[in-house]
Parts: sequence; structure tokens; C-alpha cells
Amino acid sequence: MTVEPFETALRPPRPHHSDAEHGTTADGLAYAASGPVDGELIVLVHGAMDRMAGMHKLARRLDDRYRVVRYDRRGYGLSAPHPGPFDIAAHVDDLVSLLDRFLGDGRRAVLVGHSIGGDIVLAAAQRETDRVGAVVAFEPPQSWEPWWPGEGATAGGAALGVDPHDAAEAFMRRLIGDRLWERLPQSTKDARRAEGPALVGELRDLRRASPFDPAAIEQPVILGYSEFAKPHHHSGTASLATSLANATLVCVPGASHGAHASHPELFVELLVEPALLANGSP
Repeated sequence: MTVEPFETALRPPRPHHSDAEHGTTADGLAYAASGPVDGELIVLVHGAMDRMAGMHKLARRLDDRYRVVRYDRRGYGLSAPHPGPFDIAAHVDDLVSLLDRFLGDGRRAVLVGHSIGGDIVLAAAQRETDRVGAVVAFEPPQSWEPWWPGEGATAGGAALGVDPHDAAEAFMRRLIGDRLWERLPQSTKDARRAEGPALVGELRDLRRASPFDPAAIEQPVILGYSEFAKPHHHSGTASLATSLANATLVCVPGASHGAHASHPELFVELLVEPALLANGSP
């Protein structure tokens, strides 16, 4: 698994355009919007223990033509502290609030979700059938399935059995390694540990039940997985593709779970651009 997106997420976001908009919603969500204000809307949704900074490389390759919105999900980054709740339904509420803010009347957005962000965009597509035109979901976990690895077998599973703050540290150590974690400033370690309640809340919720009904999602869905995906991510994404009415399964060669940061050009070419075409982009 590449550590690049998580190293990137340790740095503050940098706007690509001088007219990039940064703000905070009434519900305390920090966001960044860049690109032409009248461009087709793309919303980028990060995964567990990541931040909108982890989506910066994708935004840079899209916001010359499209209006690109990224944000720190509740409980993470500049959207922390947050009182919660940290279930998937609440995260979908947040995403819908951004559609309310940025999506013009009669238009349809493209949603791009990485990892657990993929579950969030799929659930949002089911809820917002008239405003979501297409979806990209990259290796979305399906923790509710009986065949999904149990506690301890994955970084997410290992985070469920301990104190939330310790869970966040354990998650980061598993992803970036003990050596890099120990090199972080104490203030950064404290900030990441403080994201533990959000991490544990969403992971536990995802264990309980699927946040979406595949049969109810009618929009085109580009399901991505990486060449070096963990077996459960590969088989799970392939299985999900068979249960969606309009899904395309795509492999990102040479990449692992962090393909959006390690291979942003291929990610855009193979996943985002087909979704934009499905949404009617020229």
C-alpha cells in the first residue's frame, strides 16, 4: 500500500488557482473549491484518516476545466473537532449539503470517492438520483459482508477493538509505518489521534450494514481497483460491480490502494474521465 496519500494529508492544502475558494460550511466542514465556477461539478471524497489535501493531485488535473470541490470530512483535518455522529448517513448528509452549495439548478454532479469515500458517494447517488449523474468509487470497503476480513486483518479492522485515539494512531502506524510516525511532530500526532472518534464511528457503522442498496443505484458507476490491491479489495470491488445495474470495472495498473495520489493521471484518465462522459461532458 502506498503511503504517499497519507504523507500528503499531513500537509495543509494548497490551492491550484489563484481564485480558489476556501471556506467552512455552517455545519463546520472545511472545503476548497477551484476551477471555473460555471464548470461541471466534481466532488472528491477522501477515505478514512485522509484529508482533502490527499485529493489535491486529482484536483490539479481537473480544475482547469471543471469546478472541483474537496473537503475534510467531519471529524478530520480542518473539520475537527466535530461532535458527530460519525456514521455513514451523516457523512452523506454533509456531501448533500455541498451539492446544495455548489450545484446549480438542473445540473448533475460527478462524485469521486476513495476507499470509504466510495461507500459515501454510492450512498449519496442512491439518495440524490436527480443531482448525481455518475460516480467513481475506488476500492470501497464492504465491511458488512460476512466474507470481509475480521478485526485485526486490516488496518480498519484492527482499529475497532481499542480506545479511539489509540485506534487512530494504530491505523496510521499500519499505513505509513512506525518510522515515519515517530518522525512526525507531536502536534501532528495529537491531531491525528484526535481523529479517532471519527475513524471508529464510521468503521463500526460500516460493519453493521451496507449504507446503500446496489439495486437502487441507477447512475453509471466506475468501480476502480488497483493492480496491487489486497485480495479483499479486488474481489469485493469485482463482486460489487455485478450487483450494480450500470457499473464498469477498471483496474489502475502499477498502483495500490492510494492510486489517486500515486497515479493521479491514470486515475483521471481511466476512472474520472469515463464518469464525466457518462454525465454528458463533451
